[in-house]
Amino acid sequence: MFQQIPSFLLDVLVGLVGGACLLRLYMQYHRVPFGNPLGRFIFAVTDWIVLPLRRIVPAAKRWDLASLIAAWLLVMLKFLLLWLLSGSLGRIALLPLVSLIALVQLAVSGLTVLLIVYAVLSWVPHASPFMHDLLGRLAEPLVRPLRRIIPLVGGVDLSPLAAIVLLQVVGIILGNLMGAAFRI
Repeated sequence: MFQQIPSFLLDVLVGLVGGACLLRLYMQYHRVPFGNPLGRFIFAVTDWIVLPLRRIVPAAKRWDLASLIAAWLLVMLKFLLLWLLSGSLGRIALLPLVSLIALVQLAVSGLTVLLIVYAVLSWVPHASPFMHDLLGRLAEPLVRPLRRIIPLVGGVDLSPLAAIVLLQVVGIILGNLMGAAFRI
């Protein structure tokens, strides 16, 4: 129990802030405007770590590397704290690798949630046009390639479901990689 509570709290905190850093990266890559409630929330949650990193880590074309590194540092800090609490510092050499795998898992989880919300809001006829447009700009790059392959079934677009299934397969692979990293 002593280990589960800090682990849960760190998962929530790093999931929120690290996920916001990754969403900031993704929104900037797709040039989604930040002058909306979601954008303002992301800036409020991530500016404290992204802005100082921007002074030393330049962007690479449309990729905001400071946001990516901020998320990775947060994930590394989470594992470092958990390993300190459990006395497992013998695996400290694996910290960058484990953190990288966990960062990709966080991105997969975030994209999965994005697609679920996108799909559900597509069924609601009077959903907020603002949210529909924002989510559409974020989800369309994920589902557009699948739409070319998967036809409409009874007028229903199954491409978001297919994208979620593919993301879950990636999540399973990452989970097995994480398990293998801990067995080393």
